[in-house]
Amino acid sequence: MKNIILESNPAFILLCVAVAVGYAYVLYTTKHPWSGTLNKILFGVRTVLVFLLAFLLLGPIIRQINNLYEKPVFIILRDNSVSVKETTDSVTRNSLQQTLTALKSSLNAGGYEAFENDLTGEEVSVVNYTEPVSDLQGALRKVSNQYEGQQVAGVLLVSDGIYNSGLSPLYTAYSFPVYTLGVGDTAQRQDISIKELIYNKIAYQGNQFPVRAEILVKGFPNQNITVSLIKSGKVIDRQTKNSGTDQLLPVEFKIGATEQGLQRMDVQVEVMQQEKNVRNNKATAFIDVVEGKKKILVVASAPHPDIKALRAIVDKNSNYDFILHIPGVEETETKNIQPANVDLAIFHQSPDKSGRTRDLFQQFATSKTSMLVVVGQQTDLKSMTDEKMPLAFDQPPRQYDDVMPVISPTFPYFLLSPEANAVFSGFPPVWVPFGRMQVPASAVTLLSQRVGSIATDKSLLWIDIPDNHKIAIMLGEGFWQWRLEEYSKNENTEAFDEVFGKLIQYLSTTDDKSRFKSYPLEQQFSDTEAVVFESQVYNEIYEPVFGNRVDLEITDDAGRKFKYNYVVSPGNARYQVGGLKEGIYKYTASTSINGKDEKVRGQFLVTAQQAELQNLTADFGLLRKLASSTGGQFYTLSQTDKLQKDLTQKEATSVIHSEEKFDNLLNLKWVFFLLLALISAEWFLRKYHGGY
Repeated sequence: MKNIILESNPAFILLCVAVAVGYAYVLYTTKHPWSGTLNKILFGVRTVLVFLLAFLLLGPIIRQINNLYEKPVFIILRDNSVSVKETTDSVTRNSLQQTLTALKSSLNAGGYEAFENDLTGEEVSVVNYTEPVSDLQGALRKVSNQYEGQQVAGVLLVSDGIYNSGLSPLYTAYSFPVYTLGVGDTAQRQDISIKELIYNKIAYQGNQFPVRAEILVKGFPNQNITVSLIKSGKVIDRQTKNSGTDQLLPVEFKIGATEQGLQRMDVQVEVMQQEKNVRNNKATAFIDVVEGKKKILVVASAPHPDIKALRAIVDKNSNYDFILHIPGVEETETKNIQPANVDLAIFHQSPDKSGRTRDLFQQFATSKTSMLVVVGQQTDLKSMTDEKMPLAFDQPPRQYDDVMPVISPTFPYFLLSPEANAVFSGFPPVWVPFGRMQVPASAVTLLSQRVGSIATDKSLLWIDIPDNHKIAIMLGEGFWQWRLEEYSKNENTEAFDEVFGKLIQYLSTTDDKSRFKSYPLEQQFSDTEAVVFESQVYNEIYEPVFGNRVDLEITDDAGRKFKYNYVVSPGNARYQVGGLKEGIYKYTASTSINGKDEKVRGQFLVTAQQAELQNLTADFGLLRKLASSTGGQFYTLSQTDKLQKDLTQKEATSVIHSEEKFDNLLNLKWVFFLLLALISAEWFLRKYHGGY
């Protein structure tokens, strides 16, 4: 719809008409060499031309309203998991595919915009039923997010109702009706399966660790169930228990951690004669046996909330052992405070002015054990200077200043998330000694000081490595408030734990000075994803270099070797290996640097996803409840004709979006060409018939 709006009074249109007629009258009432008919035509052309020119001076604006019709969206959501394939034959699956293809065409013809997606949100035309897990609630949530802002008329969920990932779809409200089509077998089967394996993924050499199997028993009351623990193809333990009337039968094994590295333990349940699904009778546990925990020693002159904040971080990592030593309050064994037995020593306000921790501080200061020194009001700064710590004051400070932390954007030793910087900027101040201090030029700042709103170049937390001795200095006490502040605002302590957790990890880790590094990005991969390796090559001064060929050899449990090679280049330091089955793999990566062979060895784990095989009994009850609660309807495979009839009979109501547009009439191209045509026509006729 179009309207013309004038910037001036509409009465001026009459004036435009009068001017046009008057001008044409004066011009064409004189003598002329052409006929009277042609004179009338020229009179009309000149009248229209002058009127249009005068009318354009009024600044006419065209108001245009365009209506856009948005079709409603209908989603056919396909459960493409393994459990559907296990309980339906190929004839049923092919018939289902043809039915859904015809339904999609009918919906498109009926005014809908129909899509066929799998549970991951990807649009599909043919489903191969290979997904290892089913997340029905997540799939419906993706529909809400993916088509947000559009009119979703409905979703048809084609599934067996089994979900083994995410929440129940019944616990979420949806803005569209969900129609459900049940596929699969609802018959209760006699089955024995390993519901869950419970074990610690890390064990320490020399210790015993438990592996607990929860056996789910269906249809076998009062039967003797035999469960075996297998390592390297040999049965190392076997237990037999009577199922009684319970469905869940717990079995626990105790295993000694004798060898370092990844260890594979298979738990096998003896197959009963009436069982049909026997692939869920076996499960695998992978345990990483490590030499021992890293020892994190905290030495303090007195209890302090900072120590509790540090302990919370250390205790979160199962690879750390927290040791606290406060003379006269909580003392540990002598062997635990020997520098040779400690990976990181944290001195909180130590050495103290009373001298109780001075000797211990001297032992660590002259060793190669990494140190984190927290300076506070009780710290003996003179003793720190005597032991050549990377901090010295021109004069003993007598005052303290309130400063807030700022994460250094150029800190090189480890990466920190952008979110951590934003969180740290809002932390309360800590007390730091006020005075001129000297920090070595070789020191690297992790946190700098901010006074009020002014960020300074003074360091608050820094790291120096004199003679390969890692030393970190935290200039203020009271950072326990930071952790509480973050929790009060965000209900988590992720930023604080990230910064101090990575600091502790860096200080307690022995530096790797090798010039060739190659490693898998993760320690554990699924058999449905590729194993990704990253390789780095350095020159004599540890600058990255490129162009080196990396030879990669992977060996599986059976001793079979797989060989690959690739060239490290900028932006191409990673290599993907796909198709690896479940198991423990050893790898050897090698390259040549200046004619010298360099090799890296290690292990990684590939686990199989078998969640879909744990339960093959379709849950049509869940699908009925889901359809009923959302305003949809439940159908079975025998009701596909009724399904297609019901859905295609619903009228597709489009949403109308109106768009209003204003444009000056003078800007329209057709107006220009109309004026040009009128002027040209009048000029040509006058010239052709002898006019001037």
